[in-house]
Amino acid sequence: MSATAKRAAEAAEHFDVLIVGAGISGIGGAYHLTHQMPGTSFVVLETQESFGGTWITHKYPGIRSDSDLHTFGYRFKPWVGPPIAAASEILKYMSEVIEENDLGRHIRYGHTIRKAEWSGKTNTWTIDALKANGEAVRITCGFLWMCQGYYRHGKGYTPEWPGMSSFKGKIVHPQAWPTDLDYTGKKMIVIGSGATAATLVPNVANDVEHVTMLQRSPTWFIPGRNAIEIAEKLRELQVDEHWIHEITRRQILKDQDEFTRRAREDTEAVQKELLDAVKLFLGEDYDIATHFTPKYRPWRQRIAFIPDGDLFTGIASGKASVVTDEIERFTEKGILLKSGKELEADIIVTATGFDLSPQGDIDFVVDGKPRAMSDTVTYRGMMFTGLPNMVWVFGYFRASWTLRVDIVADFVCRLLTQMKKTGAKRVEVAIPDRLKDMKLSSWIDPEDFNPGYIMRGMDALPRRGSERDWQHTQDYWNEKDEFPKLDLAGEAFVYDGGKVLA
Repeated sequence: MSATAKRAAEAAEHFDVLIVGAGISGIGGAYHLTHQMPGTSFVVLETQESFGGTWITHKYPGIRSDSDLHTFGYRFKPWVGPPIAAASEILKYMSEVIEENDLGRHIRYGHTIRKAEWSGKTNTWTIDALKANGEAVRITCGFLWMCQGYYRHGKGYTPEWPGMSSFKGKIVHPQAWPTDLDYTGKKMIVIGSGATAATLVPNVANDVEHVTMLQRSPTWFIPGRNAIEIAEKLRELQVDEHWIHEITRRQILKDQDEFTRRAREDTEAVQKELLDAVKLFLGEDYDIATHFTPKYRPWRQRIAFIPDGDLFTGIASGKASVVTDEIERFTEKGILLKSGKELEADIIVTATGFDLSPQGDIDFVVDGKPRAMSDTVTYRGMMFTGLPNMVWVFGYFRASWTLRVDIVADFVCRLLTQMKKTGAKRVEVAIPDRLKDMKLSSWIDPEDFNPGYIMRGMDALPRRGSERDWQHTQDYWNEKDEFPKLDLAGEAFVYDGGKVLA
């Protein structure tokens, strides 16, 4: 650190912990710090002007969860509404968490972090940020808790297709939905087949002249009633909502674990169940083989739940349709497909995914040297070699994101508490000597899980090892039991440059 930077750091405001982001992960982290480590000084820095993360970034029609809120909600606060919820309902729930736990005083909005610099001499991170008005801010902290997610909120991913500039209508990415976009009576094409497309299509179908979901290949969906039977039954019995929350979560997680196992071990039966559910809405004559039968097994990519089958009822009504083809180029009137067919549109929505940004566009420097996450190896998908006093929350794909928010928070609070007791100021993970020759590979095994946005951005992600401790396993059902037992004095953890934690 330069002399000038050192003087600035000495004058900077200091906190024990700095949380990056006031989304579902950051608010969860703040709650757990407050309740598990009272007296800990912390601040939450958020780029946007309010809390919510994903749920305020996306403002397209019908924005909702694609997993149930009984498990997407925090374990400490019961969810009492329908399992699939709109963004407004999720934001209300988060607002209650903030208000009920007096978390608002810790959050600073409109703060974009540009740089995080670690000093081994002072065992602190120096955070350089910009306020929305352009004012520079410097804060130091003893521990950095990355809760900003994994994608760039300010910009979505849109491929460059030939002829895009020739299209006379509007091209919109769902992540930048214009508040004044009038699609009433218009022809709309939604490019994509993921959860965003599956949400948008039924939510605009009644207002547009027609909406077409244009997909290069199909996606697996699970249509069903937007209700959980066991929760309804327990409410009829007037069971306390905290009990309902816990029992319902356990039932859902048991069912999900079983479904995930069957998707691997009895793939054909699971595929048939999913396709039969679609047939109930679209009938036997619909070309399900072309439009709703993916080439990959279920759960190799995330499966979105379709509440009350609204996507399929929209298609059955004739207001929406699905075209499975590849784009040759854009035209003045719409899109020319490789089959030779032209789709006309007034509005084209590119529901083509995220732009991966695991570092949150933050420049990391460790003892004067730039450090990228892609140069590290992950420990349990939350800590990284060469990045001291830092944890990153990366949730689950096959289960709700928030499940990992809670168990990572437990780990962080346990780690910080133990460090405080022993006087340790610095902790980092390091591959032990016995594993120095461990095989390293990509963050996620593409044979196990391979969504497009992860495949595009894999080079920016940390690497994983062949040993379970050095992977992000995506296995909540075992991690929930393993995390509380992780040995903080184990071989993976190095304290204060070499000390073993007593």
